Amino acid sequence: MVKRLLLILLLAGCATAPRPEAFDSAKLDQIDGAINQAIAAKKIPGGVLWIERDGAVYHRAYGKRAIEPRIETMTEDTIFDLASITKVVATAPSIWILIERGKVSLDEPAKTYLPEIADATITVRHLMTHTSGLRASLDLHDAWSGYAEGVRRALAEKPRNRPGVIFRYSDINYILLGEIVRRVSGEPLEEFARKNIFEPLAMHDTRFWPNGSERVAPTEHMHDDPLDPAPPVLRAVVHDPTARRMGGVAGHAGLFSTAEDLAKFARTVMRGEFFPRAMTEDATPRGIAVRRCAGFDLDSQYSRPRGEHFPIGASFGHTGWTGGFFWIDPVSHTFYIFLSNRVHPDGKGSVIALQQQLGTLVAESIKGLTWPPQHPRVDVVTGGANTQNGVDALESDAYEELRGMRIGLITNQSGIDHAGNPTIDVLRSASGVNVVALFSPEHGIRGDVDAKVADDVDPVSGLPIYSLYGDRRKPAREQLANLDALVFDVQDIGTRFYTYIATMGLAMEAAADAKIKFIVLDRVNPIGGDAVEGPMLDGETEFTAFHALPIRHGMTVGELARMFKEERAIDVDLSVVPLREWMRTQWQDDAGLPWVNTSPNMRSLEAAALYPGIGLLERAISVGRGTNDTPFTIIGAPYIDALRLTRELRGIRAGVSFSPVYFTPASSVFAGKLCGGVRIAITDRSLLHPVDLGVTIATTLARLYPAQFKLDELQPLLRDRATLDAVRKGEKPVWNVDEFLKRREKFLLY
Repeated sequence: MVKRLLLILLLAGCATAPRPEAFDSAKLDQIDGAINQAIAAKKIPGGVLWIERDGAVYHRAYGKRAIEPRIETMTEDTIFDLASITKVVATAPSIWILIERGKVSLDEPAKTYLPEIADATITVRHLMTHTSGLRASLDLHDAWSGYAEGVRRALAEKPRNRPGVIFRYSDINYILLGEIVRRVSGEPLEEFARKNIFEPLAMHDTRFWPNGSERVAPTEHMHDDPLDPAPPVLRAVVHDPTARRMGGVAGHAGLFSTAEDLAKFARTVMRGEFFPRAMTEDATPRGIAVRRCAGFDLDSQYSRPRGEHFPIGASFGHTGWTGGFFWIDPVSHTFYIFLSNRVHPDGKGSVIALQQQLGTLVAESIKGLTWPPQHPRVDVVTGGANTQNGVDALESDAYEELRGMRIGLITNQSGIDHAGNPTIDVLRSASGVNVVALFSPEHGIRGDVDAKVADDVDPVSGLPIYSLYGDRRKPAREQLANLDALVFDVQDIGTRFYTYIATMGLAMEAAADAKIKFIVLDRVNPIGGDAVEGPMLDGETEFTAFHALPIRHGMTVGELARMFKEERAIDVDLSVVPLREWMRTQWQDDAGLPWVNTSPNMRSLEAAALYPGIGLLERAISVGRGTNDTPFTIIGAPYIDALRLTRELRGIRAGVSFSPVYFTPASSVFAGKLCGGVRIAITDRSLLHPVDLGVTIATTLARLYPAQFKLDELQPLLRDRATLDAVRKGEKPVWNVDEFLKRREKFLLY
């Protein structure tokens, strides 16, 4: 009751803010509500918001500036530790000013300005776009201090991946850029930025080592001394531990500012004034999947503040570890800024979900605009744990498992690391790893072909691509002749008839015949590893029924590889690079891992969750293939009365809801014909049993439309006559997976 009253009071306070006509008042209410809910949930103590479009401004403060050592109310003139926003407000603009003056060149080797740098192939562009291949941060395990020592250590770093091939966000990049500013200009970064950026733009509260500590938002308790039982709360001292060791000023962190000052900066950038226009253009080296300006973020796993509507590639922004973020859209003449001290007082706060939420709501608050759908290559992560897939674990171990090997990589667009880099690029640029050939499963290397796939050549790497879904289903002996190992990194979706696991099994057999290693980079089962459901395979195995499994098997590809090796007597030297920090109950989003479409029609985690059951129906009715809707979340046929079917299904307690829908698929079953049917939405994952749901829908259709519904079309994927007979009789089938659960136990890794 107290929490509810507090939230009401907070919302009431927000209602007094001026509401410019340019913005939808109801959406501004939702923005206020989202921020206050984050405060009530202790995600942030408070914050300051600034939204601006064509001179119309909505700005206000929320919550508390400080909770410890005493409570202070947040004010709009609060000065915040910007953390990594330093990179794009101080360091990158300083470099661009030097570029404009002819003192620095974007594609010049950094060695020109930093002769001591360990790798002479790293360019200024690589540093600015985080494509240098350097690791994320300097080692803080041993004692060191001082700006000069931090720079010395950064200069000594060697890339883990060849520069210009993958994106890895790295503070070291910007430490080096800050030093370039110092050496080229003859002034420390803080002085150069003050004279050339902050003073000309009248950013009076923006500086390293801020004055007026009473307005500075405190951050976290300082833990520099492990013997201090009561470390003080940091205030007017940089939170970032590396920048703190370097004396408070570094190219990657250390800047403090207010929302109003950042608005001056964002307004100038949005208008294309003062700074070179190239500063806001895509500067990523050719062939890299993740897109960045030489400073700002464009399209990466850090692009959450873009929300669902601001245009990909035309809008840009950045985030900061301490809780600040902003996004600028020159197309709609809009920008917004949100600053918070989410790490205060204990470091446990989070703005990850709020970033995407505010980005979406700000776009929706602009009157008179409609937003075309945006289709990011990889969905951003807004919560969950910190699970590492096998490729991420491999990166963490500096690719030790593959060092010195000539490998063939079986992968497609679903093989990505946590940052969104394709595994192809990760491994071909890794030190000591030699990728010789690529192998593609069904749908091809980019997952965009719904037919047989021919051999090809990768246009970026120049590597040969051998199709395993064309004239052959397993690698030929001559394709493996010069390899030491086959590496498998493809995202399965936990369903027996999804063909990627068959490709893996056949490739294991080929590796055994060629006497080379087979290495699986494990991936989470996106719909969890605890639930097992459906009938066991009845009859002979084939490509869509490769092994004796229930339809929903609850195993990872690494675990399945271990099962295939023993139960199919595949004499292969198998190793699995396991997941880290994954629990079997976690779905992919629970694990904090990004979704990428695994095949042309598998476009969401919700579709993957429904697929074990709805996929069974795809030869008998339309399951949404060839529509703009997400396939496997709608079903229909020309003979179905949408309202009648909806009424029949609404009594099912299956963790889903049904709503009537009419659609015309452009391809597959009933292509070009108007279909009536239902849209299915998951409402409770704990109650969802997708195979039972699919069979229940089939039973209902067989009863309502016995002459039109072709029940026998389920059998090629169902592969269980007893279930088919039960459906025909209108009875509920019985499935016993106890024996399978005993079989699989010895192969489980988690």
